[in-house]
Amino acid sequence: MSWIKTISREAADGRLNSIYTRVAGPDGQIDNILAAHSLRPHTLEGHMALYKAVLHHYGNALDKAYLETLGTYVSLLNQCAYCVEHHYAGLKRLLGNDDRAQEIREALASDQPARAFGVREAAGLLYARKLTLCPDRIGQADIEALRRAGFEDGEILEINQVTAYFAYANRTVLGLGVSHEGEQLGLSPGDSHSPDDWSHG
Repeated sequence: MSWIKTISREAADGRLNSIYTRVAGPDGQIDNILAAHSLRPHTLEGHMALYKAVLHHYGNALDKAYLETLGTYVSLLNQCAYCVEHHYAGLKRLLGNDDRAQEIREALASDQPARAFGVREAAGLLYARKLTLCPDRIGQADIEALRRAGFEDGEILEINQVTAYFAYANRTVLGLGVSHEGEQLGLSPGDSHSPDDWSHG
């Protein structure tokens, strides 16, 4: 599951058990990326609060499937197979269209998002690409390009935050050797009115 010791749900007690109860999937699953935090439950709390706020909060304006697309693309760029497979499965579930999901995956895997998206959405993906691969080269002109493509500043912030979150998540996974072993893919949290409302499904 990972290269460091983790505490299973069955062995968890106290604060960790309480957190596991809040983040467990409908079948009781604790995703391995979350279990990787089990020796420091406070970082698990921080991870989930950020994840929910960035990807699954009612205050977001961008379509959730587009946010999952951004996360899948960033994970591909970072060569994080764990996050690619989890979030691509989530994207497929959200789209309800396997052919469209496959079209998107092929475009992202070939590093040509414009093959599957219009100008506006492709511009957001290209910003995410640049921020992932060469963040020191981002400048105000990149933000202006997103505005010209049709994004409002709050939407630009959403793209930025999803990209930044996946940099964190990918490095958590890659740096600790987190695997898919024993997991069901594509179970993502439902919408919530608060980042503190953690429920998978």
